[in-house]
Amino acid sequence: MTIYYQKMTSPIGSIFIAADKVYLRAITFDRNEEKIRATLSRFRHERNPIITQTHAQLQEYFSGIRTEFDLPIAFTGTPFQNQTWRALLTIPYGETRSYSEQALVIGNPKAVRAVGRTNGLNPIGIVVPCHRVIGKSGKLTGYAGGLDKKVFLLNLENEVLNKLNTINGYYDNPGSM
Repeated sequence: MTIYYQKMTSPIGSIFIAADKVYLRAITFDRNEEKIRATLSRFRHERNPIITQTHAQLQEYFSGIRTEFDLPIAFTGTPFQNQTWRALLTIPYGETRSYSEQALVIGNPKAVRAVGRTNGLNPIGIVVPCHRVIGKSGKLTGYAGGLDKKVFLLNLENEVLNKLNTINGYYDNPGSM
């Protein structure tokens, strides 16, 4: 299988996007080909329709226009990893979940540490929102892209939600002006 890849500039630095002809396969924060090559096969440095679509949706996300992604994704991992990564897709935009809560969602409450480790291996950052997982105490913990990127992404989502709530509040109650 041939994997196409491109580098994208974003507010949090360079993002590396990899896809085959059908699925988005990876989004990482540094063009770390060694890590990606360990799980995927041949690479070609060129765009394809999936990369173009991913690039556009990420730009919309960073602009505060997009709160949900609509991309064909495929995971390459163990059944536990795939289950853990799919559970990340259930965390709503602008909300967080603890590692303990994520372990409960996958039906394995004792797997908190394994969930944390697996989230760190998430191959499709941002779109599969591991940045929305925090410590049980509410503390921000580990993020493969670095805590500064996690803080940026969580703040971005909170700002967008606050703007949407303000707009919706205005239209829901126009007599309150």
